[in-house]
Amino acid sequence: MLDIRRLRLLHELRIRGTVAGVAAALSYSPSSVSQQLAALEREAGAVLLVKSGRRLQFTPQGELLAQRAAAILDALDAAEAAVAGSGATVAGVVRVAVFQSAAHAILPAAVASLARDYPELRVEVTEREPEQGLFDVSARDFDLAVAEQYPGSTRPLRADLDRTDLAADGIHLATAADRGARVRADSLAGAAGLPWVLEPEGTVSRTWAVQLCRAAGFEPDVRFETADLVTHIRLVASGNAVGLLPDLVWAGARPEVALLPLPGAPRRTIFTSARRSSASSPGVVAARRALAGAVPAEHAPHGHGAPHGHGAS
Repeated sequence: MLDIRRLRLLHELRIRGTVAGVAAALSYSPSSVSQQLAALEREAGAVLLVKSGRRLQFTPQGELLAQRAAAILDALDAAEAAVAGSGATVAGVVRVAVFQSAAHAILPAAVASLARDYPELRVEVTEREPEQGLFDVSARDFDLAVAEQYPGSTRPLRADLDRTDLAADGIHLATAADRGARVRADSLAGAAGLPWVLEPEGTVSRTWAVQLCRAAGFEPDVRFETADLVTHIRLVASGNAVGLLPDLVWAGARPEVALLPLPGAPRRTIFTSARRSSASSPGVVAARRALAGAVPAEHAPHGHGAPHGHGAS
């Protein structure tokens, strides 16, 4: 009989890549992970992993068992969701990964709604960049991710995740409201040569922003790099930089900067993703309903409704 806990370690190694990564994610020591994987090989009666430099490489038998382990874990997810859904009370824990601007605008009202309607449901929220949040849901670190998609951009498809559009969010060029500010622009083209504040390299928002500037004929002079959009606002408002800000960052408050239109009036899509195997869990369903109810009417997506049939992207 194969041990389900050891099968999960094999699955974790397949998605995280290293024993150290598995150990950190599950709060084990690397030596303990290695010992458990060796025990799984003895249970399976086959060599599952071989050393390749400093890393472990899956044998064909190891790859096959890791794939079956993922299916087993999905089946356990579905069983837990079915049992939880058979009760009259929504209880337990739902873990949500959310990125910053969605946290500002949507999260407080959603959490208040959940506390009122489902007092026995514990909601745990952690800030994660969208790409990391989606990975963490796939890896079972979270139950639900709130993520974003920029116009024309894609990310790797995760067939194990679903997707439900949550909000549509306009993006504007942000510049100082004071016309006498040291750094100020009247249009995107007029921002060429000015200091910019953008999110860190490697993020989808940064890649999209740079492509937008290049389409306008210039390379942005990025002087300030931070994922904290409150810092973006402060730098722009003080006349030290220009930037791109989504409308949801204001969370209904009056903007502190001047917001100028961008070519094509771009809008990003905010969406939620859950593992397909656990999307019917009462906690996930309740969290999605509360998040959707917290979206301002002007940001509601077209055709908002059931989860899409394809993987999160």
